[in-house]
Amino acid sequence: MATIPDKFHDLLHVKKCFANLATVLKDGSPQVTPVWFDEAGGRIRINTARGRVKDRVLKPGARVAMSILDPDDPYRYVQIRGTVVSETEQGAAAHIDSLAKKYLGRDQYPFHDPAHARVIYEIEPTSFQSNR
Repeated sequence: MATIPDKFHDLLHVKKCFANLATVLKDGSPQVTPVWFDEAGGRIRINTARGRVKDRVLKPGARVAMSILDPDDPYRYVQIRGTVVSETEQGAAAHIDSLAKKYLGRDQYPFHDPAHARVIYEIEPTSFQSNR
């Protein structure tokens, strides 16, 4: 596992940064989605609903890339490449609520849909690049 340098702590933990997550679809074409994220134990965690495109392609072993831009200085970024190492529905509703707090300032995710279970994907970084 690659360790993301402490100089990017603000992008991972403090600032309200979006990650542009790149995946590969079954037909081999690339797909990029802006996502909310957090970091725990050196892994990047994202949350989605079952049935969405991300849910269909993000399976353990899938390789992904993401870029995270500093909202205060878009010329400062970190690019992370990694592998999906886990997928779980356990704790996913609480996780999306914590992301809603970070990104929306709300205690609960306002778009809960009980018809679609939430899922957390953990991505283990394998490399990173930055411009600073």
